[in-house]
Amino acid sequence: MKLTPEQQAMLNGEKGETMAKVVKTLVMYGETFGAERMVPVTSEYGHTVISFGLKVMKPVYDLYQKIIDAGLASGQKFTADPKPLDKNVPSSLLDDLVFKKIMYTEQKMYEQQLRELGITNDDDYTCTCYLDQVGNKPKKGDVLSWAESSAVVYANSVLGARCNRNSGMLELMGSIAGFVPEFGLLTDEGRKATWIVEVKCEKKPEAQLLGSAIGMKVLEEVPYVKGMEQWLGTELTDETCTYLKDFGAATASNGAVGLYHIAGLTPEAKEQGEALIAEGAQVYVIDDAELERVKNNYPVIWKNPDAKPELCFVGCPHMTLQQLIDWTENVGKALEEKGLKKITVPTVFTSSTPVIKEFEKTPYAKQLKKYGVIVSYICPLMYMNNPLCKKKAVITSSNKLRTYTSARYYTEADILRIITTKEEK
Repeated sequence: MKLTPEQQAMLNGEKGETMAKVVKTLVMYGETFGAERMVPVTSEYGHTVISFGLKVMKPVYDLYQKIIDAGLASGQKFTADPKPLDKNVPSSLLDDLVFKKIMYTEQKMYEQQLRELGITNDDDYTCTCYLDQVGNKPKKGDVLSWAESSAVVYANSVLGARCNRNSGMLELMGSIAGFVPEFGLLTDEGRKATWIVEVKCEKKPEAQLLGSAIGMKVLEEVPYVKGMEQWLGTELTDETCTYLKDFGAATASNGAVGLYHIAGLTPEAKEQGEALIAEGAQVYVIDDAELERVKNNYPVIWKNPDAKPELCFVGCPHMTLQQLIDWTENVGKALEEKGLKKITVPTVFTSSTPVIKEFEKTPYAKQLKKYGVIVSYICPLMYMNNPLCKKKAVITSSNKLRTYTSARYYTEADILRIITTKEEK
């Protein structure tokens, strides 16, 4: 790898042994993927995926402490993924014992480390750091050092920034050093589409379901999606961006997509059109029957497939303010139609703390509370990692949560129906 004189000096120890190790790690990472040089990180903020204090992660915390002790924590500020615990989320005494005494025993210590490393604010724990209320929104062309698959794919695809799917720790090292190895999605060639996806549905596809189908087909490659203009239009409105948030999270978790292009809509697709499609790109046609086939093939890993749902999570990735409002209205209408006052399945809507604070300023917050829905900043995935929670019959509209846990996927319409339907005796 060809380093600049400044980078070489850092590798040689000019800024201390710890910084030399950080740079060496980034060099080894880049050489693994054939990078020939480093490029500067140009975004204002970083984002780290590690937000949880598990005892098994002690080597990570020890490494971070060395970075702190070496005085290297004054570089790029950052946000982090959602916290794992919230006392407002339904759990038993035994669940709580496992959470606090066995699983997340290092949470307070680690959050203190994050503060010393440069987290922007104690409220800024979310997988949707790019929302306006949070403020970590990169500009088009910015080079990032992020982890968190759903945030990376959104930044690349919707915002036109450039970031590889980094792992935890490496993303923080890039922020500290101020540069990252140039390969993959940081290059023009690496951003070309090797799949053409032709959407031929009769109705607007469920974002999480369409993303899932594409992710499982193209895996880590870049898709160029056609046929969505009739539903998404040609401008990145708030509604469209919300759709793409959930769509992208599914492509990134059900596959390993770090970038997608939507014809006539996403920044690079509007600028370059089909010039973004690489020679020899494969074709995947998706219609309503294909989406139904994909959904019907999801495994149900509940011990009793016919069990009554015990808990519902909506918001993985975290919900936007408008989603919270829309869901509140829809829950209210469904309950009224069925003559009910409260939901029939314990339900948690998850969103970032800054978004929740804005939501609480609206009359919808009191309505939603009246309906029995809990709003939380939690990461549902971290909740479901509890072995006791894995055994619960949890339902979700998130394909990401379905992929990583025992939660069972339903479309948003089905979720609304289930949580507002009284069980027949």
